[in-house]
Amino acid sequence: MELFDAIRATRSSAGSRESARRAIADAAPQTVSGAPMDIVYINGFTAQTVIGIDAVELHEPQPVLLDLAIGVPSIRACVTDRIEDTVNYAAVHDALGVLMASHGVQLLERLAEKIAQLVIADFGARWVRVSLAKPAKFDDVDSVGVVIERRG
Repeated sequence: MELFDAIRATRSSAGSRESARRAIADAAPQTVSGAPMDIVYINGFTAQTVIGIDAVELHEPQPVLLDLAIGVPSIRACVTDRIEDTVNYAAVHDALGVLMASHGVQLLERLAEKIAQLVIADFGARWVRVSLAKPAKFDDVDSVGVVIERRG
């Protein structure tokens, strides 16, 4: 419920996208199995992809907006200052681009799951939050989407 409380709180304020992202990020768990956890994140990743169930959505790419939080046990790079000791967000970014071009699914929920499993399997995440939205689905709303959390 913490995530929904954070979202609800941002709706009652000025409603800026940045304050909503901060509230959602603040709802991240601080530990996994009692071990401290650090978060590497990508916010505002925008891609063009074919996604949806409506006939028009199945042929033309449309924009999707992704916010991704990747939880890992205490990142060694905080001490070593070596890219090898953290989640390389450039590599995650590139993998997301490949996935967006090739996923072959129709529902945002399934695509969010594929993103979560990719980050867990390929980048060692112990926890991941994926927020995936269609910003252009309807003219009278900012976006529609899904937020999922998974543990690895």
